[in-house]
Amino acid sequence: MSTVDLLVRGGDVLTVDDAGTVVPDGAVAVREGEIVAVGPAGVLCTRFTAREVIDAAGCLVLPGLINTHTHLAMTLLRGRADDVTLQGFLERVLRWESQLLAPKNVAAAVRVAVAESVRAGVTSALDMYWFHEAAERAARETGWRLLTGPTFMDVPEPPDKLAHEERLAWARRDLEARGPARHGVRPVVFAHSTYTLSPAQLTEIAALAREFGALLHIHAAENATEVATVEVRYGKRPVELLDSLGLLGPDLLLAHAVELNGPEIAALARTGTSVAHCPVSNLKLGCGIAPVPRLLSAGVTVGLGTDGAVSSNTLDVLGALRQAALVHKAGGDPTAVGAERAVRMATIEGARALGLGDELGSLETGKRADLIVLDLSAPHLRPLHDPWSTLAYAAHSADVRDTVVDGRVLMRDRALTTLDEEAVIADLEAVV
Repeated sequence: MSTVDLLVRGGDVLTVDDAGTVVPDGAVAVREGEIVAVGPAGVLCTRFTAREVIDAAGCLVLPGLINTHTHLAMTLLRGRADDVTLQGFLERVLRWESQLLAPKNVAAAVRVAVAESVRAGVTSALDMYWFHEAAERAARETGWRLLTGPTFMDVPEPPDKLAHEERLAWARRDLEARGPARHGVRPVVFAHSTYTLSPAQLTEIAALAREFGALLHIHAAENATEVATVEVRYGKRPVELLDSLGLLGPDLLLAHAVELNGPEIAALARTGTSVAHCPVSNLKLGCGIAPVPRLLSAGVTVGLGTDGAVSSNTLDVLGALRQAALVHKAGGDPTAVGAERAVRMATIEGARALGLGDELGSLETGKRADLIVLDLSAPHLRPLHDPWSTLAYAAHSADVRDTVVDGRVLMRDRALTTLDEEAVIADLEAVV
């Protein structure tokens, strides 16, 4: 028998591989943060001895959920910009950010966001926000997987006080220091939008991202007012503008993509551009419903995001999963986004949208060991006829019992192992 660091055994393992394999009474073996075997528990328990064991009997084991669009430190402002339009929301938030944000405050807010995310079974996130270095340090201390990097937004009085040219030089230094992708993390550059950055600025930012093999992430077509504003200013809609600048491609991930027409959907499919769908935030801000069924039919990769905790009030990807499975049925087609499709959007499709589909998003040998154990003992989860449907329509974030990132147990039996919840909440309260 060989030794592994962690063995998760006894639960039904929903691998989310291409075949949709479910292993009843299964097990996952982990060594040095990597999945080394997935299969029946009886077989793996005879092959491996483990330094640490999670007994998942009566539970569902599945890949960790991936948040493909968020602003983690917006936990600072949760509840302060409700029941307003997107434009009203931005006016308030930009003013508060210039007053509140500093590295120490961002770190405090991110620790609370990580605690919330780990509890909800979210094992990684793409985080666009100011002072990303502080966010990165806070996440690294907890063992949580965070993808972040320099953010560009040409607004008066940015919290970090950097002008655009200074920001370009700073971003280059940041990318040079972080080096190439590693173990489920890759370089990322964030361009806020086509209405807060000029075409020339967007072109410079994209060139920088591509020079370093970074993912480029941008808000686009979030609501009709944004589209009209950009069209008046530049004579093109946001996605049309990005296409004309040569920014669309497999290294670009759009957040929201609510207001799209047929040619724009075709352009996303043609170029391999991905979308982060944020149904809860879009509904709450009155932005509309993204044309996800049409995107999927065209072959566009779609992941799920929560947006920030000030626009959606939650970092619960499982809640976004349920909303995605439900809201698109409103047009009259109950098959528009089915349960399995929604679960895949929260896992493997999210990983692919980040360009990390070979490393994250499913429980397969050779991938990083990001997984969660969902307790099935509650009445609202019984009986278990179909794990995909249970996840999409019945499960809640509170049902997550254990969370593992890169083979490290960050929550065991609903107790966080790398964060003192009372302390991080107190730190955040002190800031606000």
